[in-house]
Amino acid sequence: MPHILTERAPAKVNLTLHVIGRRADGFHALESLVAFSRGGDTLTLNGGKPLGLSIEGPAAAASGRVDDNLVLRAAAHFAKRFPGAKLGAFHLVKRLPVAAGLGGGSSDAAAALRLLARANAVALDDLLLFDAAKATGADVPVCLMSRARMMRGIGDELGPLLALPPLIGLLINPGEPVETKAVFARMKIAPGEASGFGGHPELYPNMPAEALAAALRKGRNDMESAACLLAPVIGDVLAVLAAAPGCRLARMSGSGATCFALFKDCRTAARAKKAILRTHPSWWAKVCVLS
Repeated sequence: MPHILTERAPAKVNLTLHVIGRRADGFHALESLVAFSRGGDTLTLNGGKPLGLSIEGPAAAASGRVDDNLVLRAAAHFAKRFPGAKLGAFHLVKRLPVAAGLGGGSSDAAAALRLLARANAVALDDLLLFDAAKATGADVPVCLMSRARMMRGIGDELGPLLALPPLIGLLINPGEPVETKAVFARMKIAPGEASGFGGHPELYPNMPAEALAAALRKGRNDMESAACLLAPVIGDVLAVLAAAPGCRLARMSGSGATCFALFKDCRTAARAKKAILRTHPSWWAKVCVLS
């Protein structure tokens, strides 16, 4: 009987996203506090079949060509670093919107690496596994553990895991894909140039909820203005979220177009979701717990 393993691939939310500058090699240097939802896509691995990938779910049609999917790219990098490793057939249930600033593809790839690690008795802290994640994509390393932490550089410098108090969030995506490369281009930071936007608020282990909220309010998403110029609907989403009763913070995640708001409890967030969808029924909305 085939041995089937399952992993969830949660949404990655950039609670802050500071663009420090642009390196001489053209890559942008970032500093970001990242947290993860408790729901998202689901990936399974059937070790009794040849390497492959099938996709279903509400966002499957927007996920592009199967042979370009990061899940298969992650499997290729795993196999390169672990010769003779058992692979298998992946099946992805795609729920998270694509090109949305939620790291959905990166989280799927990280889930693939976790599945292959389990199937081959590889520890999650194995340096070769981390190397496979880095080779797969910039956001894949932080998605390996899917826990809150600081992410720096081009995504390859990870701080220790942070025990954040649970954050009640409402995610809204207006259905307009935004290309990260285009947002960076709109920011017009020259290679070797610092942004000068200011430092990141201080974080420390086991921060009380109010101290964390105050620190987050001092933070920013430096890509927000450029993304709003490319997709003005992002400004509409932020305005709607900020006006929702009980909203403590409204901000864009990643390069957009998904935005999030933080609320004191799930009931308040659910009421906001219901009211927003009544006016904007085509928008994607999800209440979640971030940690």
